[in-house]
Amino acid sequence: MKSAVETLNPTRVRLTVEVPFEELKDSLDAAYQKINQQVTVKGFRKGKIPARVIDQRFGRGAVLEEAVNDALPKFYTEAVNEAELTPLGQPEVDITELKDGETLNFTAEVDIRPTLEIPDYSGIEVEVDAIEVSDEDVEKSVEQLRERFASTSPVERAAEDGDVVTIDLEAKVDGEVLEDGVASGVSYTIGSGELLDGIDEAVKGLSAGEEATFTSELKGGSAAGREAEVTVKVTQVAARELPELDDDFAQLASEFDTLDELKADSTKRLASMKQYDQATQAQERVLDKLLELVEVPVPEKLLEDEVNTRKHNLEHHQLGQMGLTLDKYLEIQGKTAEEFETETREAAVKGIKTQFVLDELVKKENLGVNQEELTEHLMRRAASSGMSPDQFAQAVVEGGQVPLLVGEVARGKALAVVVEAATVKDTNGEIVDLDDEDEETEETTEVTEATETADEKTEG
Repeated sequence: MKSAVETLNPTRVRLTVEVPFEELKDSLDAAYQKINQQVTVKGFRKGKIPARVIDQRFGRGAVLEEAVNDALPKFYTEAVNEAELTPLGQPEVDITELKDGETLNFTAEVDIRPTLEIPDYSGIEVEVDAIEVSDEDVEKSVEQLRERFASTSPVERAAEDGDVVTIDLEAKVDGEVLEDGVASGVSYTIGSGELLDGIDEAVKGLSAGEEATFTSELKGGSAAGREAEVTVKVTQVAARELPELDDDFAQLASEFDTLDELKADSTKRLASMKQYDQATQAQERVLDKLLELVEVPVPEKLLEDEVNTRKHNLEHHQLGQMGLTLDKYLEIQGKTAEEFETETREAAVKGIKTQFVLDELVKKENLGVNQEELTEHLMRRAASSGMSPDQFAQAVVEGGQVPLLVGEVARGKALAVVVEAATVKDTNGEIVDLDDEDEETEETTEVTEATETADEKTEG
């Protein structure tokens, strides 16, 4: 077999392959054997029909077609390996010449990973938010905790903001009560915004035993997205009572003896959260700077597939679970279809570029992934997917996705190398020393989110 490579553009090549006919012998033998098992010829036992009889009865062309279909993947793979290419997706194959007993010639056009030059990235500088916890932040945190320990007691008056009402609901669409549009004994805090639009205005001013009707768009259920006439009846009004902010509250709501100790702990926790956010911000901005340094051509076919996959996942999985259509989602987001298309394409481009650049860094820095790192990453992915680690691991193995997870971890490590080499300052001009553990976790997460959709398409 002889092969040659022609570069069509930085991300696409054409392989020209010439195969001497004798190299088709194994595939021809397999073709005759396959046809032997599929046909019956009077006078011959099944599977024992001579090749010449098959040629006479069914045509040599049928045998050649079967043999070529069997042989092409093997010769294509040999040509790819010989040229040391990394193909993306499936090739477009064209048989240019097939002469029985002489030769098989074909071409294969395929997208490939572009050759990238990673420049010196040690000069990258980014600015992140400073870690500052204000008294207002602490007060808000303590107030949220206080809300969790609020008690309620029934009152004989009309409902007001902040009250907890017990209500019965009935929703009608086109005058018909929905099967899933009736609910009784629902507890609702006025002003929380957790139920239907318009319900706060409807129940405020109602006492136990009174009802009101309002119109609202249903957020879920069989008539999600449709306008419904909703009747709400208040069966009880209860006032919320917040505990006093004192040492007794601290002992009730935490392991601390005093309110001052509780506030000090809140300050510490908020600082830790802001540090975590700071690490995320740092790696996002370092990644953006890195991508600016590298010229990354993106295969058009890969990009189109990625855009379509992202739109499909959003429309048929994420929005479907929320009972929303794409049009309704865009309306809620205040975006036009054109803006959505542009944002999706930009995200797809970034995801593909991120994967290409970090994969190149993995090779350049000779980064490997050990079992402990893979297991830790698997645990994090399982937690974000809502599956148990065992269930997630089983799904990964059965789906042949282990190499994808290894790639995610390796890219996270590659970005960690760049972040470590970069200069990160906060808005106060202070050098930020990122915590290694948080940094690794967040970088792996960021890279996963940026590339996980594109990953499947660029493997093979």
